[in-house]
Amino acid sequence: MKIIIALLIFELIIVIHELGHFVVAKLCGVKVNEFAIGMGPALFKKQKGETLYSLRVLPFGGYCAMEGENGDSEDDRAFTRKSIPKRFSILIAGIVMNLILGFILLVIYTIITAPITSTTISKFETETAKSHATGLEVGDEIYSINGMRIFTDMDLSYQFQNDEDSVFDMVVIRDGEKKELTGVTFDQVNEKMHIDFYVKPIDANFFTVTSYAFRHTVTDGRLIYITLFDMIRGKYSLRDLSGPVGIVNVIGDVIQSETTEDNGIDWKGLFEQLLSLAAFITINIGLFNLLPLPALDGGRLLFLIIEAIRGKPVPPEKEGLVHLIGMAALLLLMVVITVSDVIKLF
Repeated sequence: MKIIIALLIFELIIVIHELGHFVVAKLCGVKVNEFAIGMGPALFKKQKGETLYSLRVLPFGGYCAMEGENGDSEDDRAFTRKSIPKRFSILIAGIVMNLILGFILLVIYTIITAPITSTTISKFETETAKSHATGLEVGDEIYSINGMRIFTDMDLSYQFQNDEDSVFDMVVIRDGEKKELTGVTFDQVNEKMHIDFYVKPIDANFFTVTSYAFRHTVTDGRLIYITLFDMIRGKYSLRDLSGPVGIVNVIGDVIQSETTEDNGIDWKGLFEQLLSLAAFITINIGLFNLLPLPALDGGRLLFLIIEAIRGKPVPPEKEGLVHLIGMAALLLLMVVITVSDVIKLF
């Protein structure tokens, strides 16, 4: 079950990404030779106009094959013969579609899990709560923690779980004005930090749902860049990354957490968690693709920027070589992460 769910999530994310490239390519007048769902030998093919539509045997992956995409072409409708703005739009479209999908999934998630959790303190657990004694007040809206802007309750959780000394510098909005608080601490339970306040619930309506879903999208997207920075400074290693095998294992944990004592499944709870997980994955895949690395959309966008600055394109054979090396490096990284994921299972 967890493998099937993982394949469905990955395939949805990839198809939406490639559909973005496909639609914008068509709008920009680029000839699309094939639009494929899946990889490997074709199970089904249908030629419609200039484009071959195919469903392939391996239920992961997919592609939008444009004329002249990987080299020069004499066709006037080739990708490489279009203007820089049009090529930029085509390349960025897949990333945008991933972010839109994530936003839509989070809208659905927010609706079915309402009321919405805010970042405004409603009350403290006790009158002697340490966070209250060190500066927080009922009605404070937490604006930032240790310099990090707080958009959602997920940001609160991230900051509280990843801080090293359990002492926080906060900015709150109190009576309509920003107020700086230093040295905020919390009660300790079993020598661990315990969040000793509650936050206000927010009723769900069109504006609160879309606002929270948008802010949650920003929260999820920002996390990939925070994680990459933390890896660079040594807080995390490659062993802490997860690939497809690790994600399948996470989905298994989600299923297990929603399984009752009589081996039944809380389908509503499972659906909620899978919505949140799928949104997180598609947002992060989209933004990872934006990184200026060879073989990624971001790497190809970088070459377009270089072309705009130089006034002429980088020779196709040189750009192709860079992307080939980048693809080999990414595949090697995936192998390393997959081996690490497998080792974690034992």
